[in-house]
Amino acid sequence: MEQRVFSLLVDNTFGVLSRVAGLFSRRGYSIDSLTVGETTNPKYSRMTVVASGDELILDQIMKQLEKLVDVIDIKELEPNKSVRRELILVKVRTTKESRQAIISVADLFRAKIIDVAMNSLVIELTGEQSKIDAFIELLEGYEILELARTGITGLSRGDQDVRFF
Repeated sequence: MEQRVFSLLVDNTFGVLSRVAGLFSRRGYSIDSLTVGETTNPKYSRMTVVASGDELILDQIMKQLEKLVDVIDIKELEPNKSVRRELILVKVRTTKESRQAIISVADLFRAKIIDVAMNSLVIELTGEQSKIDAFIELLEGYEILELARTGITGLSRGDQDVRFF
């Protein structure tokens, strides 16, 4: 099974997210992750949709997304032609004995400690999906109390395919 990352420029209007998500649910496609945010022009939002499937299904997803009226532009973010990142917040239980070891793991990944409490730390890390996965794997020896991942967001490299509106 293959995974693709689609970057959509969409009208920033009521119901756009519902229409994009509905396209996936009506056809039985799965969304691995979905991020949405307003662009520099408040009339538009950027959606990053990650989907998995065989080549036929992924090609069909691209074609169906292109048909949506609210979709202004769509492109696939290929790994070597784009910058793709994910953010994670993770709350880890700490003790006096484990606190420094957890901080050392965070430092190793250039993560930020953003909250310190008597019995826990909240750590913020941004990076490629493989970096996030490796970080979580190293924390498996500790008790993870809460974890939130944003999902992938990204942009293509360079300025060749930038569309201005």
